[in-house]
Amino acid sequence: MYNHTRLALLVAAFIAGLAGLAQAQTPSPAPAPAATPPLFAATKVEGTENVYIFRYQNHQSMFVVTPAGVIVTDPISYGRPEAAKAYLDEVRKITKAPIKYLVYSHHHYDHIAGGKPFKDAGAVVVAHRRAKERLATLNPSIVVMPDQVVDQRRVIKLGGTTLELIYTGRNHSDSSLVMFLPKEKILFAVDFNSLGAVPSRLAVNDSYPGEWEASLKRTLALGWERQIPGHPGPGGRLGTRKDMEQQLAFMTDLSAEVKKAADAGKCFDPATKEVRVPQHATLQNYEQNIEWHTHRWCGYWGRGI
Repeated sequence: MYNHTRLALLVAAFIAGLAGLAQAQTPSPAPAPAATPPLFAATKVEGTENVYIFRYQNHQSMFVVTPAGVIVTDPISYGRPEAAKAYLDEVRKITKAPIKYLVYSHHHYDHIAGGKPFKDAGAVVVAHRRAKERLATLNPSIVVMPDQVVDQRRVIKLGGTTLELIYTGRNHSDSSLVMFLPKEKILFAVDFNSLGAVPSRLAVNDSYPGEWEASLKRTLALGWERQIPGHPGPGGRLGTRKDMEQQLAFMTDLSAEVKKAADAGKCFDPATKEVRVPQHATLQNYEQNIEWHTHRWCGYWGRGI
């Protein structure tokens, strides 16, 4: 009797142990995949009454709604003509007020192609003078020519809102306007600014290195607190002054190191492979883009181009 009881207890313990082992070996359920963001969206900027961001895939624009009309920027329809219609449709969901202005950030097609729906809706197209000159030479069928131009600065006042269009010098392009809302202390700036990251290789290919630094300094001198970039920041966040200060420090330090290499006759090679600024290595996309920046600075310091 004792042996039978003991055996039963041992068998029960063994079965319980197997069950516990099986439970321990059962993998935890995989975390749910992150939700895929919609193709496009219009969102109001937190803390404002009438400032919105329109995002289509990885490009975004700012638009401002007033009782007297709407100011839109960058139709971002290059290679995707449907984006401009989606942009206008999103504006129309918010307001039926007339489209008064369409402002171009600079002359590159990936940001300003597709303005026809806004022009047809009555918008006056505004750009930097150099942008109009560039577009007149290129004559792209996908870009609406500017009606009005800005040299150094222009103020648009509409329905109680003030928007300043400011040229801070050559940077990623020679036609970039920053758009500053002084009441809201918000800046819309495109492609020459990055958020916690080394600017992309596309941003640096046709840039003006020394003047880019000066342009960042002039932009920082404006009284803004938050920045809407032309491409979404990490997690879709807005930019801060610290972001621009970090970018400026990266460029300044890299410029100094490449100049040393150029003076030693090392540009383009081996400088492009060797010159680095490890103090900025924590910036996003540092490894992917540092060689492109070093090469461009070598062109500047080593060739005068």
